[in-house]
Amino acid sequence: MTTTSIPAIATKRIAKSRISEVDFNNLEFGKYISDHMLMVDYVNGKWQEPSILPFGDIMMSPAMLSLHYGQSVFEGMKAFRNKNGDICIFRPQKHSERLNKSLARMCMPEIPEELFIQSLHAIVETDESWIPTSEGASLYIRPVVFAYEPRLGVKIADHFKFFVLTSPAGAYFSKPTRLKVEETFVRAAEGGTGFAKCAGNYGGAFYPTQVARQEGFDQVLWTDAKEHKYIDEAGVMNVMFVIDGKVITPKLTTALLDGVTRDTIIKLAPSLGMTVEERRVSVAEIEEAFKKGTLTEAFGAGTAAVVSPIAAINIHGVDYTVPTVTSNSFQQRAKEKLNNIRLGFEPDVHGWNYIIPAAR
Repeated sequence: MTTTSIPAIATKRIAKSRISEVDFNNLEFGKYISDHMLMVDYVNGKWQEPSILPFGDIMMSPAMLSLHYGQSVFEGMKAFRNKNGDICIFRPQKHSERLNKSLARMCMPEIPEELFIQSLHAIVETDESWIPTSEGASLYIRPVVFAYEPRLGVKIADHFKFFVLTSPAGAYFSKPTRLKVEETFVRAAEGGTGFAKCAGNYGGAFYPTQVARQEGFDQVLWTDAKEHKYIDEAGVMNVMFVIDGKVITPKLTTALLDGVTRDTIIKLAPSLGMTVEERRVSVAEIEEAFKKGTLTEAFGAGTAAVVSPIAAINIHGVDYTVPTVTSNSFQQRAKEKLNNIRLGFEPDVHGWNYIIPAAR
């Protein structure tokens, strides 16, 4: 999908760019925020006109409702330079759809897809010089919506703010992770907000993750809230397994985030000769597959790394080692295909890429 122009958005440019302060050879995730931010207010029952401002602090009341009652939702995606030098934003329509599902669950006003995509286009184009060009690097995009109304009474806010920030991000070269199957703490329960990308889900996961790290693990492998028998997610990613030559992943419920990368890999699997099963996946099944040697891959799927190889999973106190990833592993082939589509080396038959043409 290519758009050559969008409606003009009121823009106040920064007096002096901060880009010279950025070490593009060492891009710690989220450390640097680009020069500008896009802002839209929701007042009087509708979203107002967006504006672009220099990135900086905003005025807020200590009584702001999002601070007290948690009405805060965000998204995360990336923009790249493709092989032609054009800017590619990957699957913004899917992110718009997920954001609106999250907003609806949190009793927050949905954002029209047109406004959402125009906002992404405008802020990325404004700070396009911040897009890294090194292999594997990208411009991370963070849309966030929160209640802005100052009130101590428990209520649904009437005033919201929608911001879009961007941040240059380097290649993700994390080592394979060690996971612990969580049998005590709960990330989300069915009927709750687990499927929504709201701030509270992440805050609530900090302590169990901290405990797991103190025990020598990188993340927890969340299980269902009722019985701790079925696998939900891996840390901040969806989880996938290759068992008996098939890709197995937990089916979506109201307790799981509908990951865009997860959905992408599922759609790409047939072209890579793989069958996908979306269903309940029990801890016992995974343990048995380890013992039989039929589990050949386990990996997380998310925006940051596309795929994050899993080195070991601790089940009931026992460490099970996952086979080492090779160039022929499904996860590696899926990652390469996805990156090739984003960068224009393979045809985008699904229409996933939103292209902002480079100035010629």
